[in-house]
Amino acid sequence: MRTSYIWAGIITLAIAGWLASGEIIIGGQGDPSAANSSQEVSPATGASQAVPAADQDRPFRVRARTLTATERTATLSVRGRTEADQRVLLRAQTSGLIEDVLVRQGDPVKAGEVICRIEAGSREAHVLRAEAAVAQAALDFEGASRLQDKGYAAEARVRAAKAALDAARADLHERQLDLARTRIVAPFDGVVETRPAEIGMLLNVGDVCAEVVAHDPMLVVAQVSERDVGKLKPGMPGRARLVTGQTVDGTLSYIAPSADPATRTFRIELSVPNPDGELRDGVTAELFIDTETALAHRFSPAILALDDSGVIGVRTIVDGNKVAFVPVHILGSEDGKVWVSGLPDSVTIITVGQNYVSDGETVEPVFETAQNAEPTTEAAR
Repeated sequence: MRTSYIWAGIITLAIAGWLASGEIIIGGQGDPSAANSSQEVSPATGASQAVPAADQDRPFRVRARTLTATERTATLSVRGRTEADQRVLLRAQTSGLIEDVLVRQGDPVKAGEVICRIEAGSREAHVLRAEAAVAQAALDFEGASRLQDKGYAAEARVRAAKAALDAARADLHERQLDLARTRIVAPFDGVVETRPAEIGMLLNVGDVCAEVVAHDPMLVVAQVSERDVGKLKPGMPGRARLVTGQTVDGTLSYIAPSADPATRTFRIELSVPNPDGELRDGVTAELFIDTETALAHRFSPAILALDDSGVIGVRTIVDGNKVAFVPVHILGSEDGKVWVSGLPDSVTIITVGQNYVSDGETVEPVFETAQNAEPTTEAAR
């Protein structure tokens, strides 16, 4: 007899014996011997465990904790960089050879300090000539006025003399201004960033003598989203942490009235005192601005749950040990915990077993002790 026939016979006898035993397991049902027991979450360990049939009538046991809201200051954090408050290119307003350069690159300067001096040339002589013309015009006007008072001069002559005097004075002012422009001065206190000018170089109108940068105050600039810009107001205090390790405090001095068309973000500026010039322009920084203070709750994110609609919240215990789902709004995270709003000032929340109960269900809360006060993510699931 073939071996395959032998094995077929053995398998047939085994199936017949199993059917005769009457132990049939229907798909989706458990062991009939376990039909008189159920499962619950252990408040001590957070693990699922069997419940004897005799205890099935008592409420489901969960771990719980009573929380009280505390004040939390919301902080807006954005990436930015330092930027000089003022930066200007000092350009020549008159032409001429550079006679002297009084500063070097990197030198500090005060407002009004001469940076470059262009040779005066004939400008001083032009000023002297204009002064003499003014003096002569003044004498002519004075003489015409006296003759008019005695009736010997017409009013037209007096007016002509007055016009000549005004023209002489205007010419003098122009000559004096042209002479003054031979001295290129710093418009504010700062540092010479660049100085391309050299002695003997010819400067034409518009050519750069030097670039001066004001480092006090220093600005920390950043871009804020449309969602957050409404939380900010000029004058709010802020702080910045630079990539160099420095931490500085300042005041929000500017909020852009319109968004950048490309990014839809708004420029903000934090003004930071920098009297010693320690802060440098162009350093990466993180900007922090405290926006508002409100009552909130802080706990492990493992306590959060989802309702049937996918809304984030926590399951709480209300009167009669009933379960109630309360939606929350996450304000932020800190040290592995989350801050949320939307809960009553004092509330009892389920910390372990929240995913095994539903709204309106009666539970048996076991309140946390010092040993089990911090549930793990695995236990809470």
